[in-house]
Amino acid sequence: MDLGLKGKRALVTASSMGIGRACALEVSRGGADLVICARGREALEAARDMISAETDGKVVAVTADLSSGKDVAALVERVAAELGGLDVLVSNAGGPPSGQFMDFDDEAWAKAVTLNLMSVVRLMRAAVPHMRKAGSGSIVNLASVSVKEPLKGLVLSNAVRAGVVGLSKTAASELGPEGIRVNVVCPGFTATDRMKELISARAARENKSEKEISEGYYSSVPLGSFAEPADIARMVAFLASDAAKYVTGVTVQVDGGFVKGLL
Repeated sequence: MDLGLKGKRALVTASSMGIGRACALEVSRGGADLVICARGREALEAARDMISAETDGKVVAVTADLSSGKDVAALVERVAAELGGLDVLVSNAGGPPSGQFMDFDDEAWAKAVTLNLMSVVRLMRAAVPHMRKAGSGSIVNLASVSVKEPLKGLVLSNAVRAGVVGLSKTAASELGPEGIRVNVVCPGFTATDRMKELISARAARENKSEKEISEGYYSSVPLGSFAEPADIARMVAFLASDAAKYVTGVTVQVDGGFVKGLL
């Protein structure tokens, strides 16, 4: 299926590994010219080389720290300079530390807000003028299934990522008349290094084995397994593309059926 990404100019953030890298690969496969970013140069360049070899597309790697407003602004300007504009933004960032409510002080909360909410605010604010110039655009913000069902031991993520949904829904209403769509994708339990860290931390906290914790996660998912990063990436690429040109303001989970709510 041709998603209508060919010739689009895209930025996928935090894309040196895991879900971000899978999203970048899928967007590039669709034919978009691409900028990827991460803090670590070595892993970022390895991701660029892998994606370029896989898709034969244009892929530019830019180091950036999404917790820095200065870095975010410079990143988007670099995208416009390298690609001639910006049509697609996929905002992604690593999750905050796991833990319970009383574990975190003001500094921890501020860091979580800066990385997982303000990075999205800043990326969108920098990207929208370029999309306005192009006459259209698509923004896909990565959040977490926790926005629909809060997860045990993830209070920072549960609270802060919900703000991404409120931001995205509001922006979808405001920017829709200008042809700019905004949607949210919420991964469920996914086979990434982040998931391994969460399992290890929870096992230590609950004095259980990692196998017990993993099996508990499996049993909560009707499909009985973790997602692969590519499972998330296919939904992201669809929402980013012209194939979803009448879809905006939605928050969709890719979670194997974990969330049992009606909406």
